[in-house]
Amino acid sequence: MPPPVLVVTTLLPAAAQQRLDELPNVEVRQHRGLSHAELLAAVADADGLLCILSDAISRDVAQAGAGRLKVVSTVSVGYDHVDTAALRAHGIRLGYTPDVLTDATADTTVLLALLAARRAKEALAVVASGQGRGFSLSHNLGTQFTGKTLGIVGLGRIGLATALRLLPFGFARVVYSAPRAQDAHARAVGAQHVALDQLLAEADLVCVCCPLNADTRGLFDSRAFAQMKPSAILVNSARGAIVDQGDLLAALDAGQLAHAALDVTVPEPLPPNHPLVLHPRCTILPHIGSATIETRTAMANLAIDNAVAGMLGFPLSAEVPL
Repeated sequence: MPPPVLVVTTLLPAAAQQRLDELPNVEVRQHRGLSHAELLAAVADADGLLCILSDAISRDVAQAGAGRLKVVSTVSVGYDHVDTAALRAHGIRLGYTPDVLTDATADTTVLLALLAARRAKEALAVVASGQGRGFSLSHNLGTQFTGKTLGIVGLGRIGLATALRLLPFGFARVVYSAPRAQDAHARAVGAQHVALDQLLAEADLVCVCCPLNADTRGLFDSRAFAQMKPSAILVNSARGAIVDQGDLLAALDAGQLAHAALDVTVPEPLPPNHPLVLHPRCTILPHIGSATIETRTAMANLAIDNAVAGMLGFPLSAEVPL
């Protein structure tokens, strides 16, 4: 019997790549930058697919692999790039990589919060201009978190890890919004469960840590921004589509919030001449939330585990229930 075929759409971190190269009894077909048509052709005779967030695992992909493809293993905790209904219809399992990127993403969220609070984008522009003598004592001043209210939208693993990191900066209060109360996580950081409207009205720092789904797509729109404090900071390290970027730009221009700091956008990356990229009160990173050697290696290894287990018909280490 020929070995199972695993299609891989990207290069992995060095240690995980070596493991992939040395997988016994598996035919690995590795690619980079497949077009959609090329992806369809690649999965037609594959038993497993190891992919990343930028790969659109559409209904067409599921249909192209139908009859042989047993598992899709994504190197991500989010799976909004996957048509889960199509996988379910064709009996294809879905593996993902939760937990292992919690710390790295929470670190990035805190980084964004501090960059925004201390107006680092504007400060770096001063240095780049050659005029870096320090900001004026009366202008260009940042803010600090002492005595302020922290708002977490989605108090899951990443939301909790973010709150735990931010509390030592002196926040007096933590509020969170979520579809259901997260009592254990809330107790760990002394957080109060409130409606989103109340969180927006009271929080000085709003951290978006929720998944992208039908309820959260476009959650931060003109109505949401109108409820925020003019001095508030918005940080989004979750998914770009949770924030309406046109409404965000209008809100920044209208002074409805002080600063936005984003690790995720639509599209990724934004064009360099995009108004949000150029805006002095919007800091954007190129989706580096999980971009550490340790985390990306752990994610890749978990994705390999899921792919191999799925091809062989064994339980996946981390499987999305379809």
